[in-house]
Amino acid sequence: MVAIVEDIYNAMRVRGFFGGFYVDAIAGIDMALWDRRGKLTGLPVCKLLGSRRHTRLPVYVSGLPKATRAERAALAAEWIGRGFRAVKFAAAVAHDGELAEMRSLREAIGPGPQILVDFHWRYTDQEAIKLITQLEEYDLAVAEAPVQSEDMEGQARVVRAVKTPVAIGEELRTVYEVRPRFVHRCMSIIQPEMAHMGITNFWRVGQMAQAFHCRIMPHATIGIGIAQAASLQVSAALAGFAMHEYQHCGVLFHEDAHM
Repeated sequence: MVAIVEDIYNAMRVRGFFGGFYVDAIAGIDMALWDRRGKLTGLPVCKLLGSRRHTRLPVYVSGLPKATRAERAALAAEWIGRGFRAVKFAAAVAHDGELAEMRSLREAIGPGPQILVDFHWRYTDQEAIKLITQLEEYDLAVAEAPVQSEDMEGQARVVRAVKTPVAIGEELRTVYEVRPRFVHRCMSIIQPEMAHMGITNFWRVGQMAQAFHCRIMPHATIGIGIAQAASLQVSAALAGFAMHEYQHCGVLFHEDAHM
């Protein structure tokens, strides 16, 4: 099964392909192969990978789709009131600035729950360091994608300069893309995306994360539930798993799905 995926990946080397949507297509094939193996053996994917380490997976609520800062703060408080313990806001829609957004959220949900921010690759390393340091006053839990993905040196500088854990990786597709970022210490949390990686690469990244003492906080694309189901299955088997993204406005898999 793994050999099939590797052979498909290697087949495009003559064309110079090692990333992009071609690898997304391989990820779909990979999930289908693992699912087929699970059906043939009668085992869930987490047990095919070795064990079900986690029977419950903590999640954070991703995105607060409201028009105003006050409405977003109220929505965050609503999610916390429903029992969730972490929320993430997007810098791209924090129209009054990330600092004002963070302050409003902390006032709304109190001192206990975690607040994450997704910077969407918006800043230079110096800009990101300054902003994250300011946000730390309000107990920022995770700073996601602070600088452009190509800027590995900038990512590493941010990690060294701030106290907050830095997370990256949703845009990456293979263990080959992730490896140099581990080596250069570009993050303290890796965010593999199942729809980009498939189960084989996702699992490999998880094992490499353990070797580099890096926590795993999988990304959850807004899309079909197959990728979400696969991501949760692999997360249940990972030793370094910390928390999973919950796209409350996305499509989730049915609780009785085989995978």
